[in-house]
Amino acid sequence: MSKRRVVITGLGCVTALAESVEGLFTALCEGKSGVSTIESFDTSEYPVRFGGEIKSFDVKKYVDHRESKRMDRFSQLAIAAAIQAINDSGLDFAKEDSFRVGAVVGTGIGGIQEIEQQHEKLLKKGPGRVSPFCVPRLMANAASGNIAIRYGLRGPNFCAVSACASGSHAIGEAFSNILSGRSDVIITGGAEAALSPVGLASFCAARSMSTRNDNPKAASRPFDKDRDGFVLSEGAGIVVLEEYEHAKKRGANIYAELLGYSATNDGYHITAPLPDGKGAATTMKLALIDGRVETEKVDYINAHGTGTELNDIAESMAIRAIFGEHAYKLPVSSTKSSLGHLLGASGAVELIVCVKAINESVIPPTINLDNQDERCDLRMDFVPLEARQTKVNIAMSNSFGFGGHNACLVIGKI
Repeated sequence: MSKRRVVITGLGCVTALAESVEGLFTALCEGKSGVSTIESFDTSEYPVRFGGEIKSFDVKKYVDHRESKRMDRFSQLAIAAAIQAINDSGLDFAKEDSFRVGAVVGTGIGGIQEIEQQHEKLLKKGPGRVSPFCVPRLMANAASGNIAIRYGLRGPNFCAVSACASGSHAIGEAFSNILSGRSDVIITGGAEAALSPVGLASFCAARSMSTRNDNPKAASRPFDKDRDGFVLSEGAGIVVLEEYEHAKKRGANIYAELLGYSATNDGYHITAPLPDGKGAATTMKLALIDGRVETEKVDYINAHGTGTELNDIAESMAIRAIFGEHAYKLPVSSTKSSLGHLLGASGAVELIVCVKAINESVIPPTINLDNQDERCDLRMDFVPLEARQTKVNIAMSNSFGFGGHNACLVIGKI
């Protein structure tokens, strides 16, 4: 029996830059930033007062008011992106075996806004006023559960929770499930809405974020010598993964093929990566082996690229270790420079960017890269400031998270 193949047939996203895949990719390639001053809560006492906040999201464009009230914001973002992706795919679930269609959606933190709101009610009004929907809203698996309920999906349904690698792990595990023959279609990706009072305060306390309050759009500076931390953002990215023959039979539009996936752990520190980048390097190597892709065939890497010193240096070392001399010919960009860090949603949104880079033959830039850090190797090409027109046949997306989690996805032109 020939090996099953997995393809991408639908794309959807909600981000601070745009509420559509086309809008997102256009804005990225134009070098725009979605980072701005936070307006949803009072940040006057915070050392950081900006982030990748989605200003005008209206969940009622996607679900009715009653249904939306039963979801935390992260689930609302996820279901909006899922509806986009499913509509884009042209799937008709009435024609599918519902037990062979699933949903796997990652999140690093889940319903933190629901926890905050209900805790405030508990303190001010007592336990009798805590909502009976509190747990169904806050649980990390609520996003995948709500997607399955909306569409009557009865196949695999679970949540990957691995900090900033969550979205990539969700997609990778969905990929593995289809390869194994257990499913034909899986709706997968990541969602996060931790740009909240406690979420922001926690990262402020860790002193891991940029404090560039006077110029938020210039705050996210991956691989730049003058970076001072990452930018916290919210959003969701969802893709439809489908077995190739299944997609071909129904005449689906196929964006790209998911070729390889790998997941490892640094086993080193709860927040810091291995200084030599060995964990990240091994993950990239294993993903290439999984996809039967030679290093010199990779045309583009969407880096994890957070704009923190530890990540930027370790990731650049890892890329050099695996790609050797090809590393100096290989475009690597971080779209977190435009979007900020979507935590558990970042890998999913960044995979969508890789898909668009393949389809449009354009690599989005690393904006704000004015002074490349020599410790990230001045010979490496981080696509500074301007998008680049170039053919992309194979692309890689890296995601690394607190807890030492590493994930890598490799996709190719079909």
